[in-house]
Amino acid sequence: MAGGSRAPGRSVTSKVLALLGAFDPAHPQLTLTELARRSGVPLSTAHRLVAELEEWQALSRAPDGRLRVGLRLWELGQLAPARLQDLAHPWLQELFAGTGENVHLAVRDGLEVLYVDKVHGRRAVPIVSRTGARLPMHPTGVGKALLAYEPDWFVKAYLARKLERPTPHTITEAGRLSRELATVRSQGYALTYEEMTLGSCSAAAPILVDGRPVAALGIVISHRRVRELPRLVEPLLSAAAGITRACAASV
Repeated sequence: MAGGSRAPGRSVTSKVLALLGAFDPAHPQLTLTELARRSGVPLSTAHRLVAELEEWQALSRAPDGRLRVGLRLWELGQLAPARLQDLAHPWLQELFAGTGENVHLAVRDGLEVLYVDKVHGRRAVPIVSRTGARLPMHPTGVGKALLAYEPDWFVKAYLARKLERPTPHTITEAGRLSRELATVRSQGYALTYEEMTLGSCSAAAPILVDGRPVAALGIVISHRRVRELPRLVEPLLSAAAGITRACAASV
């Protein structure tokens, strides 16, 4: 359950954070009852705190009356450090301009990839990733590109888990996935074929600074054009190298 449990003695701050933490990409809008249930905050308390959060514009109401994150939080979010995005974004734009395909940048956060930037066009294939979204590592191109360069202990722990299978094409067998990660390290990029989403294939390259994977750059195309994927590897690697140089120079 998002936001924690109904543990006694929780502070007002923890309750407010639990309410805000109840929202996620799968639940961008919630009724008050849903918000109280997901956060573990009693309904009466949630009603009072939500009123204050609405007044402060941390929460707002959709036309149907459901609650959603307000603009005040978005304004605060823009103040968070975004050095990586600032350095990488021109290269994402250049890669998109040269290919016309969806391009995104992701970092590892725990056992997931967190998408921190994206450039896309209306003609590009629809994809599930969006800025601020999280996805598993093993079925995504950027996730494989990051996982391949993580320390051995991390990779072993990741592969020892029961791995999600979003599509019938997702590789979840530890041995097969381990061999695929070795291939990623050997060739310097990852490829996926409808492993995260049916209808989409991807290529991704790691951003390595002092040998450490700080991010991964990915490009996604329709499975109907899968034969075009190899020709996108060179511009992908060129953009990843540009981001790597920019990151190294900023240290």
